Amino acid sequence: MSDSNISSSSSDSASVATVDQNGGRSQSITDGGQTFSPELRHWRDVFWLAIFIIHLVGLGFVLAVLGLNRFKKSDRLNIDRYTNRVWENNNGLTENYWPKYAVAGGAGAVLGWTWLLLLGSRANQMMKVSVHILTTYLAVISVLCFWCEQFFWGVAFATGAALQFLYVISVIDRLPFTMLVLQKAVKMVWSLPEVMRVAYAFMVVMLLWMGIWSFGASGVVASSRGDLGRWWLLVVLSVSLFWTGAVLCNTVHVIVSGLVFLVLIHGGRNASSMPPNSLMKSLRYAVTTSFGSICYGSLFTAAIRTLRWEIRGFRSKIGNNECLLCCVDFLFQLVETLVRFFNKYAYVQIAVYGKGFNRSARDAWELFQSTGVEALVAYDCSGAVLLMSTVLGGLITGTCAGVWTWITWRDRVVMVGSTAMLMGMVLVGLAMVVVESAVTSIYICYAEDPSLIQRWDPQFFNQLSETLHQRLQHRSARAREVLTHNQLDGHMQDTYPL
Repeated sequence: MSDSNISSSSSDSASVATVDQNGGRSQSITDGGQTFSPELRHWRDVFWLAIFIIHLVGLGFVLAVLGLNRFKKSDRLNIDRYTNRVWENNNGLTENYWPKYAVAGGAGAVLGWTWLLLLGSRANQMMKVSVHILTTYLAVISVLCFWCEQFFWGVAFATGAALQFLYVISVIDRLPFTMLVLQKAVKMVWSLPEVMRVAYAFMVVMLLWMGIWSFGASGVVASSRGDLGRWWLLVVLSVSLFWTGAVLCNTVHVIVSGLVFLVLIHGGRNASSMPPNSLMKSLRYAVTTSFGSICYGSLFTAAIRTLRWEIRGFRSKIGNNECLLCCVDFLFQLVETLVRFFNKYAYVQIAVYGKGFNRSARDAWELFQSTGVEALVAYDCSGAVLLMSTVLGGLITGTCAGVWTWITWRDRVVMVGSTAMLMGMVLVGLAMVVVESAVTSIYICYAEDPSLIQRWDPQFFNQLSETLHQRLQHRSARAREVLTHNQLDGHMQDTYPL
């Protein structure tokens, strides 16, 4: 079948399905300015907004207390008497470790800013390097951990290297299409320089919070010698930092998605129909009426996405092991159910229509399934590739802080290095999210109205349509194969009963 026929059939089926399944959605797309009308916006998921704010205020107070208790004077606030049974107190000070975290924050910010600066000219090369270098970097760190007699962390990083290698092997055939999508997303983001300014601004906000967070974390590291209580407290602080970082990343996600969606709808940022002050409106809604939905989705989305990638990669390499395949299929179906309610495409719906998170996630997933675009989304690995770049940035950041800690406080290397790695991942992730936002917006627009992508980039539209057609054919063939296999099994059981 020719490209033109494929494109036409895919476009027609997607358009018809969108109208049939989503009713008046097409009308709302053609009038993109209405989606940013104030009267259509209501506060969503307010409970989670309140939880996040209370968490920030409460944790800020705890961090200040933990840091001040060991700042320039051991047990300044006399709280060690409450921890004698949990911690083995020593004379460490906050300022012994705070500079290490400052190095981590600086390294992460430099990596993130550098990535944004090279976005237009070297982004694809950097992502390819991340995919192929990450396995080696994890293996090297594993060897260093074994050399430092940190056997648990050595095994953990070695396992990570093995899983990364297996995942890349399992999706190697998808990488050309993935890089094509990322290239087009970079093209879109590069045409919107204000998007980079938003990412820079949020990176500064994250650095300010990390200054407070690392102050408290330094107080915890200085308070004891490797006891379980200190590790548990650091885990709690790390979960809080992860949530805060995810909230800021997804806030940028919503801002960028809203702007990219409008640019695609109106045919360019300079189009006469483009609503005025689109970026500021998107920013205002992201930090007000939609902020509760962002806080809610940030708790679960990243973990579910990562689990889904791993299960998909493992599932494709199982072979004919029926028992193992049955178990993995059960997990796969469970994760697929969760994806309906927690997926990154919800943020585009939040940005454009101001819905709550669960409704946005469900609508986005139903849209993909009704149009068949879900097959294209499942084939694309752009999110995983961007995550690899984020993890590599975090590892480099953790290495910088860990090397300095090794020189001065060898018994604290793993503790400082692991938490510094998380800081680096958050900062680099803020840079990566601008491209991921463009990718999600492109897929949503293609599912809503394929002509939007055709008008923006006809060649890319043809490539998307051809790949979608191939994936739908592949799925149909697999379904027929499974059906035939089941029928043969049933026939054999009827012929040779037990």
